[in-house]
Amino acid sequence: MRILIADRFPEPQRDILAARGHTVRYEPGLAQGELPQGVEDAEVLVGRSTPVTGEAVAAGHALRAVVRAGSGINTIDAETAARLGVAVCNVPGRNADAVAELTLGLMLALDRRIPDATADLRQGRWRKSHYAAAGGLKGRTLGLVGLGAVGRAVAERAAPFGLALLGIERAERDPAVTARCRGLGMSFVPDLAALAERCDILSLHVPATSATTGLIDRQLLARVPPGAFIVNTSRGELVDTPALIEAMDHKDVRAALDVFDHEPEAGEADFEHPLARHPNVYGTHHIGASTEQAQQAIAEEVVAIVDDLVTGHARHCVNSPGTAVTDAPEPATR
Repeated sequence: MRILIADRFPEPQRDILAARGHTVRYEPGLAQGELPQGVEDAEVLVGRSTPVTGEAVAAGHALRAVVRAGSGINTIDAETAARLGVAVCNVPGRNADAVAELTLGLMLALDRRIPDATADLRQGRWRKSHYAAAGGLKGRTLGLVGLGAVGRAVAERAAPFGLALLGIERAERDPAVTARCRGLGMSFVPDLAALAERCDILSLHVPATSATTGLIDRQLLARVPPGAFIVNTSRGELVDTPALIEAMDHKDVRAALDVFDHEPEAGEADFEHPLARHPNVYGTHHIGASTEQAQQAIAEEVVAIVDDLVTGHARHCVNSPGTAVTDAPEPATR
């Protein structure tokens, strides 16, 4: 297969793909506007952060599949891909440990004000009395919005800290998942509003969809206790930015964010965002999955997905489950 890799991807797995007879074109610097031309003769497009528009999908006259080297697919026009018979595959769960580790780190940073304390030290200021008033995590209530692989990994790490775990009841959830969460001491409430009212820390672990965009809005933030922590290592679109700023200004809500709405496409860029400048926000640069362990695990699964594509099966297909890639329409219809 002809494979275009449009984002950073580990060399060992690139070599494996080449050794299996695939033609691998590695262009991690390919910009969104260059993708339609770059994908023209590719059968498989592998990407991570680069947006894959409907125009790019339609330009891929031989394209059989778009593989997202990660779990979220909000950067891919999956609807257009489905209409054109192109499978969109993702890699769920392989970055869960990395994202969960960052999530716990951000909670600790909020509680102990680690970034501010470090900044003072670098400015030559010793402020022990100022930073000695942390509330501590033990005994506080952590509300988890989403109990997929990441949400469960966060729960598993939070329980030993003595955090009380709270989730939302879902009738469609696998009973084994519910049992596993209850085994960690998790309690459940009927809906998000009840979760917000009872938690000291609200941690977000759901994908960005039409249903979840703006999920954390003014009405919900009115329900969280004063001084609550909001942690988002999922997608920036989940949070209504003006509403969060209002809650931070008037209720001393504090936030730790690895993701923002309207993030730069490039890995290095100027970034002016009202949340990034707010004194109640600690932030990182959408690096939740960016550990060597996670990237290796994701790359290995991408190789497995390509192996399946060769046989006509689209593993982890999210836009048209069960579609055989050999059923893609003729190039003239693209």
